[in-house]
Amino acid sequence: MDIVFVLVEPARGENIGAAARAINSQSRAVLVFPSMVKAGLGVGGAYGEGELIRGGSTVDYYSSFTGSWGLQAGAQSYGYAVFLMNDDAVDYLKKSEGWEIGVGPTVVLVNAGVAENLSTSTLKEDAYAFVFDQKGLMAGISIEGTKITKLQ
Repeated sequence: MDIVFVLVEPARGENIGAAARAINSQSRAVLVFPSMVKAGLGVGGAYGEGELIRGGSTVDYYSSFTGSWGLQAGAQSYGYAVFLMNDDAVDYLKKSEGWEIGVGPTVVLVNAGVAENLSTSTLKEDAYAFVFDQKGLMAGISIEGTKITKLQ
């Protein structure tokens, strides 16, 4: 299955809460990583742990690891949530016990202006990811991939 991720990153000062609420109301499950820590100088990485929430209850725990290489320097922390919009997306996560973002699925970058125009009638993708609470500074150009793995 090819899951398409739409990554929504707000510009400084923009609020994407309304879009997140609209997507949450239609999602089958949400994978939340509240605290990711990222650092790099040439080679970089990010790590955090999160939970899969379905029907208002935590059903599984996952880790998220990102490796990167390139012209980069800095450190930052952030969180992100992946809204799984249909049962196929949830089943894919469970059967594969995780997946790689940036290698297999397609990542589509969308700015907060587009996020404001999302509604229940325009939600067509399998999963939408929102980045939140970014702190710190990370600059550069790099190639990276993220692996999400179920914790035992």
